Parts: sequence; structure tokens; C-alpha cells
Amino acid sequence: MNEELNVSYITMPKGFKANGVSAGMKCPDPANINENVPKSTYLDIGMVCSDTLCDVAGVYTSNLVKGHSLTRSIDIIENKGKARGIIVNSKVANAGVGAVGIEDASKIADCAASVIGCDSSEILTASTGVIGSRLPLDKMLPVIPDLVNGLSAAEETAHNAEYAMMTTDTVPKEVSAQIELTDGKTVCISGMAKGSGMIHPNLATMICVFTTDCGIESASLKKMLQKAVKYTFNRVSVDGDTSVCDMVVVFANGASGVTVTEGTEDYTLVEEALCKLSEDIARMLAADGEGATKFVEIEVHGAKDEKDAKLIVTSVARSPLCKTAFFGEDANIGRILTAVGYSGASFDPEKVDIHLNGLLMYKDGAAVAFDEDEASRLLAEHDLKVDITLYEGDAYDRMFTCDFSYDYVKINGSYRT
Repeated sequence: MNEELNVSYITMPKGFKANGVSAGMKCPDPANINENVPKSTYLDIGMVCSDTLCDVAGVYTSNLVKGHSLTRSIDIIENKGKARGIIVNSKVANAGVGAVGIEDASKIADCAASVIGCDSSEILTASTGVIGSRLPLDKMLPVIPDLVNGLSAAEETAHNAEYAMMTTDTVPKEVSAQIELTDGKTVCISGMAKGSGMIHPNLATMICVFTTDCGIESASLKKMLQKAVKYTFNRVSVDGDTSVCDMVVVFANGASGVTVTEGTEDYTLVEEALCKLSEDIARMLAADGEGATKFVEIEVHGAKDEKDAKLIVTSVARSPLCKTAFFGEDANIGRILTAVGYSGASFDPEKVDIHLNGLLMYKDGAAVAFDEDEASRLLAEHDLKVDITLYEGDAYDRMFTCDFSYDYVKINGSYRT
């Protein structure tokens, strides 16, 4: 049995600690912070670390250009499958700066490892923020000892690690679940993520860290993670842009004393929990899209095959005209139909039905009369659901997205400042 917990933070699984500090990248003078200011406005380096070495697995951005902190982590994960923790900084992406980017990330890991007393290859690195600038080591290295020495399993420091990752996010994104296994023993999984803009498949579309005190061998852990992200993280689109720095990583330290193996009922229970938590975070990411006022879920039923189903939900999700119509609460079914039509999917236009929040607006290739007042009421809701039925086969897919508001342009028109 899987039980999602009302209170969630990354150190709920046994044997994990976390912390977040300010190096002055978000705020020039962290010594003079108003206590009433949200921590996400000044914390900029976070860390999650296990007391012991973990099995680790990750999935990564498909962008050919990759950030240097990320490429360093990919090398460790794919070649060793073991790590103890990860340091994530915001504000500076450490991407597009050449070979020094790897060197800078390694120096951050070296500094943390020297305080912990472990090998630097056991510390992963991740960065998010403005592309084309080097990490400000003169600011970061001096606070790494405080970051490491302040590591704790406490809820407050765990939340601080999440706040330190956030960029244009308006809310933290944290989840946890307790899994009761077949013998009555329990294990825990927690996750934290950042992501609000530059989000679009394929993998990944944000930085997300999962921890579990369940023991899972790294190869099996990778299979579990790949399954979890397929219809969750890999079905989020905010703006059609795929970042160069992003990944989802999971640490399994076995501190619960329980180890699960593939093919067992317990493995399935843990996998189901990871899939559900991944979906929860994916929904949070879409709902917190930059400047978003609406959360939009798009589903297609009856597509010829999986490829066509994905083409359609992706096309509607990334259409600026659909997204602005969602923002304007405009029941303009033509925009959705047009995006379906240019998606590249194969279907008969005379056999298409479209519902918006349950209201039938298009059937058998033609718009149908509907109650405009009812449509306005439905479109005023925060959560919108677009259902598209094709009658070509039995393939299904979905995508999570959001609207485009005036604030999206404001945020991204002055992102560097």
C-alpha cells in the first residue's frame, strides 16, 4: 500500500540530510535579509546528501547542448552508478562556457567532499539559471563548508535545499510517500523539484531530486525511473523550450534495511509510488509555469498509434494560440482543431470530437452549438481539460501544460536582470 504524506520534504527517507545557503548570487547582501522575504529570493546553493553511498540513476535533457555541471554528473551516474549526494545552485547555469565549466563544477564538489570526508566523485553537481556565465567560485566556495556543516534531516533545512534550487518558481515542489511492503515493513520516497520555464520534453524538463531509503540496485533503479518519467516529467510543456541543464535523479541508500529486486511485488509497489510522485510533481511544474494562470491537461483518445497520440498532445500544448486562448478564457475551438491538424498525425478530420472541461464543442468534423455562458464559466476555472477523440485506433496520450499570460513575456523579456 502506498500512502502519500501531507507533509513532504526531501529528508523524510532515513539516512538523508539537506541544507540550503546563500552565496549572494540571488541577493548581493545576504547578511541583511529581511526575515519577511521568502527564502527562495536569496538561498542559491542547496545540497542533499546520504550518510552512506547510494545507488543512483538519472535521466537527462535531450538538448544536444548540455550544461557542464550536468555533463559531469552524467559521467559519474552512467559510469559508476553510485553517489552520496548532489549540490544544486541557481542563478547561474554553468553552461556554454567551455572546459572551465567542468573544472568549476569539480571544484565545488571537491570542496564539499573535503568537508564530508568522501571522494569528490561521490558528489553530483547541477546548475540552473542564466546560460553563458561561469560559476562565481569566489562567492560559492567560501560558503560550501557552511552548506555541508549545516546538513540536517530537519524539515527546515530540507525546505531550504528546495528554495535554493528555485529560479522563477513561485511555489516549492515537494512530495513524499510511505510504502508498506508485503511483509509489513515500510520504506519512504521523497522528491523535490524546480521548474517554471524553458520546459518541454524530451528528458528532462527541470531539475528534480528523489531520495529513498529502500535498497535498489542502480540498473533496476534506472529502469524504474525511466518508466516513471515517461508519461509524467516527459509530458510537461510550459513554453516549448528544452533546457540545457536539466535532469531527474534518484538516490537509493537502503537505510531502511529493505532491498527490493525486479520481478517482485515489493518492487512493483515502490515503482508505482515513484510513478505517482512523478505525476504529482509534473502537475505542479505545469501549474507553476512562468506567468501561468491556468493548468491545462490535454488528452487524446483513439489515435492510430502512440506516435500520433504524442504528436497531437504535444502540438496543442505548445501552440501559442491555444495557450493565449486559455489565458483569455476564449472558447475558440478552431485553435485546438488547427493544432491537431498540423501536428503531423494521421487521422480523418471528419471523425474528430473535442470536449473542453466536459463540454462538447466539436463533433464529426464540425463545430457544434454550445452554451456560451456555460463555456465561460468552465473556462474561468483554474484547471482546464481538453479531450480529443479521433476514432482511428486505441492509442492514448496526455500532456500537462499551462496558458500564456502577459507576465510570461515580462518574465522572459528581462530574465538576465
